[in-house]
Amino acid sequence: MQSLEFNKAFAALLTAGLTFGLAGQLGKFLVHGEKPHETAIAIADAAPVAAAPAAAALEPVSGLIANADVESGKTRFGQQCGICHSPNEGGKNGVGPNLWSVLGGPHGHAAGFNYSDALKGKQGPWTYEGMNAWLAKPAAYAPGTRMAYAGLPSVQQRAEIIAYIRTLAATPIALPAAVAAVVAPAAAAATPAAAAPAAAAANGPTAPIFADLPDIKGLLASADPENGKAKFTQQCGICHTPNEGGRNGVGPNLWNVVGRNHAATEGFNYSAANKALADHPWTYAELNKWLYKPTVYMPGTRMVFAGVADNKTRADIIAYLRTLSNSPQPLP
Repeated sequence: MQSLEFNKAFAALLTAGLTFGLAGQLGKFLVHGEKPHETAIAIADAAPVAAAPAAAALEPVSGLIANADVESGKTRFGQQCGICHSPNEGGKNGVGPNLWSVLGGPHGHAAGFNYSDALKGKQGPWTYEGMNAWLAKPAAYAPGTRMAYAGLPSVQQRAEIIAYIRTLAATPIALPAAVAAVVAPAAAAATPAAAAPAAAAANGPTAPIFADLPDIKGLLASADPENGKAKFTQQCGICHTPNEGGRNGVGPNLWNVVGRNHAATEGFNYSAANKALADHPWTYAELNKWLYKPTVYMPGTRMVFAGVADNKTRADIIAYLRTLSNSPQPLP
């Protein structure tokens, strides 16, 4: 009896197996599956990564220094640099080092400041173009610097700040060599034999550019010394002291300047260009020319002031300069 039951169970299993096997073969016969020759979604090769464009060459600043606006540079310095750097002689280090006499000095010039290795490793002094590159993008000039300043894109604004930084010294370093082309283009273009006459014709106290200046006599008659004092403070006071016995700064003390000879302030280190006019007095007319275009009046001067274009403003300043004396010079 048990044998019969076992045979029935085995027969059932065998029948089920045969049924599934036949069903599979019948499915293959009825449905012809084919393997595709290529993938349904084509994947293109990755496009080559374009090379990063080369960084644009930095525009030189040397040709702009001589005529840069020092007052504007001082303002921008105060806004963008003054929070970290002190500019005065003997000033303390802050987040950044004190910047007195930085131009011409080594990169790690400030005693006691903890410079980054990136700056300490820079060879040579701070030059005009080095300072230009630094202000444009500190992280590119000294990779690894701790200075977080992003940089200043305007070359004119960099020139103004550098022109101001140049004044932060008892004796500012010489203007860049590139300035020769700005100060005396005729001399630069002329042959050696013709250079001296060409420069004399283009520059100096008798330069043709001064022929069109109005007569200072008429301007002084209606000049406003109080306005001149305000203008002096704004445009000249950063470099010159006006009071009797005042110390020399970036520029000489100007007490008794009207009527005094050029290069006559005791103890001031004048440029060779100024000393060459030592027997030449500062008359009202000469001051008018000087304030109009210093670099044309005196090629080679270390004064970076661009000049005062407005006739009345110059007259007002000269009228104020006249008051800087216990015995002011007679009006012309």
